[in-house]
Amino acid sequence: MKKVIVGMSGGVDSSVTAAILKEQGYEVEGVSFILYETRLRNTFPGCCSIESVNDAAKTAEMAGVRHTSVDLRDEFMSRVIEPFIEAYSKGITPNPCILCNKYIKFPYLLKIADDRGADFIATGHYARVIRNRTSALMKGLDPKKDQSYVLYVLGQEVLGRLRLPLGEKRKDEVREIARELHLPAANRPESQEICFIEDKKYFRLIDNLKKGPKGPIIDVKSGMVLGRHDGIHLYTMGQRKRLGIATGSPLYVVKIDRSENAVYVGPKESAMLREFVVGDINWLIPCPEVKSEFRANVKVRSTMKDEPANIALISETSTKVTYDDPQWAPAPGQSAVFYAGDMLLGGGVIE
Repeated sequence: MKKVIVGMSGGVDSSVTAAILKEQGYEVEGVSFILYETRLRNTFPGCCSIESVNDAAKTAEMAGVRHTSVDLRDEFMSRVIEPFIEAYSKGITPNPCILCNKYIKFPYLLKIADDRGADFIATGHYARVIRNRTSALMKGLDPKKDQSYVLYVLGQEVLGRLRLPLGEKRKDEVREIARELHLPAANRPESQEICFIEDKKYFRLIDNLKKGPKGPIIDVKSGMVLGRHDGIHLYTMGQRKRLGIATGSPLYVVKIDRSENAVYVGPKESAMLREFVVGDINWLIPCPEVKSEFRANVKVRSTMKDEPANIALISETSTKVTYDDPQWAPAPGQSAVFYAGDMLLGGGVIE
């Protein structure tokens, strides 16, 4: 019997993943990571909090699988939370889920699998892995839940041993399976985008820990100072709220200049960009197969649709992306991910 280590966050997706794999005949062991104690202004447990790990343990007991927890709070603080805060303090918009997948979740799942003699690892992500000569990462079949975007940082070693049983399913199917099995997480609310912060109010956390100096808010077209900001960490590309400026038409953040400690604002069209550079690229297909210039669909945030663009290589780990049509507010620090149809080619960080 093949053994699989399932990352169990306490939510419905990872709970159903463990149940499906057990039904398929795997020897299943659930592992939960304690990444933080409680979320800022917590209203219900986010994934990987102490509370959610307790939920995962109850689910594992009900499903009849072994369960253990691993305390990674120090690692999560140094690898995810501190870089998250530091990036915003520099006017950069990071993606903590991608940092967690790259430095915490998958490296530690693989290590635990090796330590315990497991053949595979598994998570509740909505994506697919197709294996041939190499392993290809594909979009999940549910377009509303596809999570391949946050998995672009994985390498062949991980993909070759990764099982993603939810990639072939839709969210309503997963909920129904959980109800049929009477799993504790069956009706649990969806996790927040940033697991350790409630309602995406990241600025509260950063403002409490690392306030920045005040500076000007400048009209990008006229160069006029329209107001004052309380720190560039409070802003991101495309933002409209919390500007504190009264004008006759809506204004959006279109640029954050750390050297000037300035936030530039303008009309909506000013935040639409066609070209930008992407660095720190991880190719999921062998790099020799990557042409110096090629066409792909590119996604610059997890919730958007991937759109057609031209990709020109600057180096093996850097490219210039030119969209066919301008896209809304690609933000430095966010990831740009390249697709050929449903197959993920690679991705990197917008510079």
